[in-house]
Formats: sequence, structure tokens, C-alpha cells
Amino acid sequence: WSEDRFNEIIKETSTFIKKVGYNPKAVAFVPISGWHGDNMLEESSNMPWYKGWTKENKGGPVKGKTLLDAIDAIEPPVRPSDKPLRLPLQDVYKIGGIGTVPVGRVET
Repeated sequence: WSEDRFNEIIKETSTFIKKVGYNPKAVAFVPISGWHGDNMLEESSNMPWYKGWTKENKGGPVKGKTLLDAIDAIEPPVRPSDKPLRLPLQDVYKIGGIGTVPVGRVET
């Protein structure tokens, strides 16, 4: 478990995240081991240098230590339930024995 390697990965990943239009400060970086379960559900004793993650949400900064904490801190997208339901058609299939099947994406 190398702190230097973890910081190197954060730096490289943050650069990529910026290039694709996301804010790296809104991302929780968590060093984990899926093989041993380190930092997935409970804090790991194998990384005494790791003090946890901090990320910015709309409600302010959020802190945690594990991958589960990071997943729990994800804000669900706002659903515009007050708007009318739409189904823009992308294609129409005529299937023998079934009939005409419209294909599209449900939107609001």
C-alpha cells in the first residue's frame, strides 16, 4: 500500500476528469483492495496514512473513509416529476405475430 502511488493515481485521474468536464473536487478517491476488502466496508489497518476522503456536494462538503461511505454520499439526480411524460420515437418495428412495436426513450 503506497501513499505515493495513490496520490499519483489521484493526480492522473483528476486530470482526465477535468478534461471530460467534471469537477475532481466532487469525486471521492478511496484506496481499496477488492481482494482483501480493505476500505470497502470498514476502515483498513493496512493504510495508516489514509485519513479519509472529502468531496463537495450541493449541500456542502461531505467526508468519509470507505467505499460504502462514498457510494452513500452520491446525490441522486433530480427527477422532474412535475413535467409531462414524453416518449420520443427512435424507430418502429413490425414483428410478425406480435404487431407494431414503437421504440424510444421515456423522458420528462
